[in-house]
Amino acid sequence: MAEGEPKLNDASGQIGLHDEADQKRAEPPVGETAEADRAADSSRQSGLSADEQESRQQPAAKEAEGGERADSPPAELPAKPVRPTGMEPPRTRIRLSDEEEQEIEAALAELDELAATPAGPASGQAAVADVVRPLEPGQRRSGKVIAIHGDDIFVQLESKSEGVLPIDQFEDQERPVVGQTVNVVIDRYDPLGGLWMLRLPRAAQEADWSSLQEGMIVEGRVTEANKGGLVLNINGIRAFMPASQVDLTRVENLSKFVGQTLKCQVTELRRPSRNLVVSRRALLEAEREEQRRRTWEQLEEGQVRSGTVRNIQPFGVFVDVGGVDGLIPMSELSWVRVEDAHEVVSLGQEVQVKVLKVDRDSQRLTLGLKQLTASPWQTFQQRYPMGATVTGRVTRIAQFGAFVEIEPGVEGLVHISQLARHRVRRVRDVLQEGQEVRVRLIDIDPEARRLSLSIRAVLEEEERQQWEEAKRRAAQQAEQRSEPQEGQQRPEPKRKPKRPLRGGLGDDIAEDGPFKLF
Repeated sequence: MAEGEPKLNDASGQIGLHDEADQKRAEPPVGETAEADRAADSSRQSGLSADEQESRQQPAAKEAEGGERADSPPAELPAKPVRPTGMEPPRTRIRLSDEEEQEIEAALAELDELAATPAGPASGQAAVADVVRPLEPGQRRSGKVIAIHGDDIFVQLESKSEGVLPIDQFEDQERPVVGQTVNVVIDRYDPLGGLWMLRLPRAAQEADWSSLQEGMIVEGRVTEANKGGLVLNINGIRAFMPASQVDLTRVENLSKFVGQTLKCQVTELRRPSRNLVVSRRALLEAEREEQRRRTWEQLEEGQVRSGTVRNIQPFGVFVDVGGVDGLIPMSELSWVRVEDAHEVVSLGQEVQVKVLKVDRDSQRLTLGLKQLTASPWQTFQQRYPMGATVTGRVTRIAQFGAFVEIEPGVEGLVHISQLARHRVRRVRDVLQEGQEVRVRLIDIDPEARRLSLSIRAVLEEEERQQWEEAKRRAAQQAEQRSEPQEGQQRPEPKRKPKRPLRGGLGDDIAEDGPFKLF
């Protein structure tokens, strides 16, 4: 019996294939099933078992496979069963070698791993999808400059396609060189040249009513200004730009834009009524957002940057630094105490500031203005030694004392215990704001910029000096009283008589003896 021919199943009497694996995937034709049923019926009628019937049929089948013998007449072949319409032939499995089986199993295992890997940039599927993603107008792609000819820059895109970029779009920035990577926007495909027409992001496009779309960047010349905004001519198309869309801030004088060529974005388009509304502010905001992102990446503490004063508040000044708004607190405006920020800066002023603190999480930037000027504390100790007595002005009064300004930018504290020689309960009982006082330097800390002052020490020193002056004057007065004044002679001392005075008593009587009458 030939391999692959149907045979009887002894247990069930059904036709099966020689290969048990293919038996599950294919069913025998209807003709073969009928032939098997007739053979089974004849075997049951003859009383022979299925195995005996099969053993008798095998020699005849072998003779049919080997062909007719030369000495025997040709045997009649059984009629080929007719396959019903719509039935498929049974599938036969092709046996593969062990190496091929192993290769197939390895490939299926790799597919299972890829299917089990979660989709995302880390798996590499996004990168593959991006490479094979077809080019479409409006897409942003990066490419490498491969050649520059005249006014055209040829760029090889990531998908191995080539495009051309006009060189005049680099008027406001440095032109690229061969080998440099540039970011471009797909505009359209040119079938004649076989190239993609490219443009820079936010670059103007040639526009007409058929190609105009909302969000498209165009360029037009301002022909008229009115209270509501500006009127532009864009390739012969009349467009209107509202006053609020001219700049980031409101512009009071719109007439200064007349005659200028502005780049803008289409915000509203109505073809039936030929109404076109554009915005310049949308482009400025997009540029500022891009600049803001780059600035946050580059900001570091200690940097010195240029900025523009955007807003002035009682608590500080906001300065635009590369698209990022930073705050200069009032205490960082000047070394001198400032009550009104308008005394130091004005709106729109260009200033140099120092970056004091960068908080990227909360998007906060702290700046300083006084750090770029010489600090009076650096040389204060050289100009004012410890114990020196100076004159200052009272700037503030607190419960614990008074602050006295020695010079612009240098302020010290007079504690309440150092206000007078007696006990002071209220500072205002002794001092008033704006009053000039003499103080003594009793402690200096240039690093912490702290200065301790004392009025009591000055008062004690003044009293001591007054006491010494009084003593000196008293001594001088005593000396003056003991000396004759100018023009007067010193009186001569009285002389003692050489002989006794007459008319006296005592010793004179004793010397003369008894009284005598004259």
